[in-house]
Amino acid sequence: MNRRHFHKLAAGAALAYAARNAWSLPAAAGPKFSVMLWTLTGKTSFDNALKIVADAGYQGIELTGQFQKWSDSETQQFLKRIQSLNLLVDSMSGLRAGFCVPSESDVFLKQFQEHIDYAVKLHCPQVILLSGKRDASMSVDQQKQVSVENLLKASDIAAKHDIEIVIEPIDPLENPTIFLQTVTDGFSIARAVNRPNVKVLYDFYHEQRAFGNLIEKLDKNIDLIGLVHIADVPGRNDPGTGEVDYNNIYRKLASLHYKRYIAMEFYPTTEPVAALKKARLDAEKAFATNA
Repeated sequence: MNRRHFHKLAAGAALAYAARNAWSLPAAAGPKFSVMLWTLTGKTSFDNALKIVADAGYQGIELTGQFQKWSDSETQQFLKRIQSLNLLVDSMSGLRAGFCVPSESDVFLKQFQEHIDYAVKLHCPQVILLSGKRDASMSVDQQKQVSVENLLKASDIAAKHDIEIVIEPIDPLENPTIFLQTVTDGFSIARAVNRPNVKVLYDFYHEQRAFGNLIEKLDKNIDLIGLVHIADVPGRNDPGTGEVDYNNIYRKLASLHYKRYIAMEFYPTTEPVAALKKARLDAEKAFATNA
């Protein structure tokens, strides 16, 4: 983060998150839209990425640990900047320890408390967690039980601040050693935890790459879906450039009365403001046909 640039941008701005109810997940008639910021920052500055998201008409941004290096002053400058752009942080990741690894349980809970502290500072209502690695010395059921036990403890910590947890499966093509690879297992773990603030991040890109059958799993588990991520296969590019029929997915989400965030996590193949705006408008159109 460029401190001098942020000081200029943030001068005179006032924090007003209580009025905007930034802690609340969306409860409007339809979904709200967000962008996972790392998909933009590889080709532009952090601040310009924020502006791209705002210019494309989005409400939220999602962070992946950038905040861990910020001073308190930089955090305040960031909050003022996104307020000036009418954005909020709807979800965030970056915790390194996994919840499924017995040897990491203590450090997971320590890092999770730190992660929640960051979420409080950023007025972020939701955190994204990864499972950690598969342990060949344990059965799958044993590692699931470790996951449930650690998520129960994390749920207690998060509940003190009205923060929600979403667990994210990553496909084995991207991460061959990760334990949680499919939403099928994610839903099983979330049901075992059985806490209202523990849900699953349904990333259609990851699920399609290795498992498919996207809509049936969506239909049967909508009560456990806390967030969806959007990118096409192959290439992690704009929806409509690959094999996933996102119009059908959006229509199904609409019919299931999904009212949470739809987060774009793709590499734009054209000018990024135009690409993100098109992705949002296409989703809104598909939702409108099933309103």
